[in-house]
This record gives sequence, C-alpha cells and structure tokens, in this order.
Amino acid sequence: MKPVFRWAAILMAGLMLAGGAFAEDYRIGYVNTARILKESKVAKLAQQKLETEFSKRDGELKKINDRVLELQNDLERNGATMPESTRRDKERSLTDLSIDLERKRRDFGVDLNRRRNEELSVLQDRTNKAIQKIAEERNFDLIVQEPVVYASKRIEITDMVISTLDGNGNGR
Repeated sequence: MKPVFRWAAILMAGLMLAGGAFAEDYRIGYVNTARILKESKVAKLAQQKLETEFSKRDGELKKINDRVLELQNDLERNGATMPESTRRDKERSLTDLSIDLERKRRDFGVDLNRRRNEELSVLQDRTNKAIQKIAEERNFDLIVQEPVVYASKRIEITDMVISTLDGNGNGR
C-alpha cells in the first residue's frame, strides 16, 4: 500500500473514531487482492498466456534434463566397463549438457519472472481502474487493499471488483 493511502486510511479511521462530532456515515470497502489473482477471468487469462508463451521452452528444458539423466544412468550402469575414451567423452558431454541446462533454467526463470511481473502490472492497473470506477459509482469514501490486519465480510467488495474486471457489470 502506498504511504499516501496508508495515511488516508489512518486519517479516515481517526475521523470515524471521533464519534458524534463526525456523525456522517462513511462508506468503506476492502478488496482482497489474492482472491482477484485467484478468481478473476483476466488473471486466469494472463496465467494461460504465460503458460502458452513459455511452454515450448519448458518442453526443451525437460528434453535436456531427460538427456542428462540418460547420460548419468548410462555412466553409472556401464561406466566401469566402457573403454576409457568413451567414458571420458560421455562424462564431458554430461558436464557440458548439465552446464547448458542450468544456464537455460536460469534464463528461463529470469524471463518468466519478468513477463509475470509485466502481466501483474497490467492486472494491477486494470484492478485499480475497476476499484476507482466502483468507488465513484457507489460513493465509497475509502477502499483499502492488502495488507490489512482485519476487514469484515460486510465491507469486502472483492466480488464487485472481480465482476467489473471480468466485464460482468456492477456485482456478482
């Protein structure tokens, strides 16, 4: 949560605690971000997009890993009976392939994390716009997201946000 919003939440809570002097009713909402990431169609589509985008590389990594395991098993089973030159060649191939596999895994992880962060950023922007729309349309004074120590179900508007994100209108 940005410091400005945190201070706004503290200020709003203080005003509400002031009691009679501020008898005006406030509309407060809470959004569970984890549920949005888990349940919204747009989050699921983003996840599918990433899986599709990286499935080919993941398959290549699995093939290389299978080849590494195959070479290891061959050396363990037959290494003692192989001619010295054949065993050395297989050991060298295993070392080179293992190094290549680790490099590709590392690159894959970096690329996947970068793309996941890009998709998450887009989803966060869309979520913030949906929250803003709901706040304006339904006259909320304050809407908070995580981290929140406690929020009752009475003020949770996550279903409305998911519905707005998924294009279903004003609520579930």
